[in-house]
Amino acid sequence: MDSLDMEVLRRARDWIAAGHRVHLLTVAQTWGSAPRQAGALAALRGDGQLVGSVSGGCVEDDLSERARQQTLPDRPERITYGITSDDAARFGLPCGGSLRLVVEPLRDTVWLDPVLAAIGRHELTMRTVDMQTGACTLAPASPIDGPDFDGRTLRAVYGPRWRLLIIGANQTARALCDIAISLDFHVLVCDPREDFQATWDGRGATLLTSMPDDAVAEINTDERTAIVALTHDPKLDDMVLLEALKSPAFYVGALGSGPSQARRRERLRLFDLSDEEIDRLHGPVGLRIASRTPAEIAVAIAAELVWVRNTLGGAAACAPHPPSAARQP
Repeated sequence: MDSLDMEVLRRARDWIAAGHRVHLLTVAQTWGSAPRQAGALAALRGDGQLVGSVSGGCVEDDLSERARQQTLPDRPERITYGITSDDAARFGLPCGGSLRLVVEPLRDTVWLDPVLAAIGRHELTMRTVDMQTGACTLAPASPIDGPDFDGRTLRAVYGPRWRLLIIGANQTARALCDIAISLDFHVLVCDPREDFQATWDGRGATLLTSMPDDAVAEINTDERTAIVALTHDPKLDDMVLLEALKSPAFYVGALGSGPSQARRRERLRLFDLSDEEIDRLHGPVGLRIASRTPAEIAVAIAAELVWVRNTLGGAAACAPHPPSAARQP
């Protein structure tokens, strides 16, 4: 779930509290080149006002018109767009794209409040909806759980499913933190240096004060964790890389120019790391966009994180990665 989807739930709660008629729209299934993935959300008010996105196009316009005409269902119902080529053209779907929505009326905030509270604690929650009765139940979820729809039951998962551990509480980390949170990462920033801890302003991240190598174990690094070293201090950056490159993390990167990365790889070979493990290192970190400023470097790193995360189904996470960012110190 991304930050936009969390805003959808907040806005839906506020609209209900203000007495508005509200429908929640969930992308239940997609085929072909659908513009949003299963699990994407939008909230629709009775006057047609909408927050969120289920297609990014004319599907929302059609649903808003239905809301104004008061023709949306009074119990959970599925609506399919784009099955025919004429529908795809009418609703602005990509060629061959189709999506099935679950449209459900929201009458209270009984489940919204605990879900939002759980998201605030960085916890995953699964909501199960009975399409015939509209009854729903909540249960803890794991990162491997995902949206599912069998025609009778909708299962939606809310909360951050990905984590990013940043080593170094500096300016680049602040910029990367802001971007990563909007990309559905739970961000943790680790820096054992007291002067850096004192100036860190949080920005929605969890601050860890342990040594970087200890942090990799403390957070139970898994296949949905990315680790990026940004301190410019080889003692700290190399320390975390020795653990991160042996971990299941789907992405491990370190700031530094090409020559400094070559020297780093030679240092890493002095320890118990295989060539295959060292080759997992993304360094220089980030995509090649001629980045220079901390904000530009953060954009390059975030872009590479998205590229690797979105191609985990193939060989991209282990294969040679795309060109790295330039001009890193």
